Amino acid sequence: MTTTFLVAMAAPTQGAPSAWVQLMPFALVLAIFYFIILLPMKRRQQKVATFLDGLKEGDKVVTSGGIYGTITKIGDQALKLEIAERVRIDVSRNAIVGYQGQAPVATDGSGSSS
Repeated sequence: MTTTFLVAMAAPTQGAPSAWVQLMPFALVLAIFYFIILLPMKRRQQKVATFLDGLKEGDKVVTSGGIYGTITKIGDQALKLEIAERVRIDVSRNAIVGYQGQAPVATDGSGSSS
């Protein structure tokens, strides 16, 4: 009895679309989500990582808090910025958003990236 019930449940009725046709809109939504949201986010993260890896001593940068300074020392997680003559502060590497005089590198969805 149980076997016939399961077979009857699995078999499509006359005129009902197959399971693949029913799953097609779901797959289409997932594909759109990937190409519109996930792929650009991945590219933006790569751009930010490339920017942070390319920082070197002597670069004039801007932090996410709006502090302008010149990099005097680079560590694994932090940078030392000279913000005035003989005034140096330690800043997280991730707080650097761009070079002075240039548009900031987009680290979130609010900035534009090409």
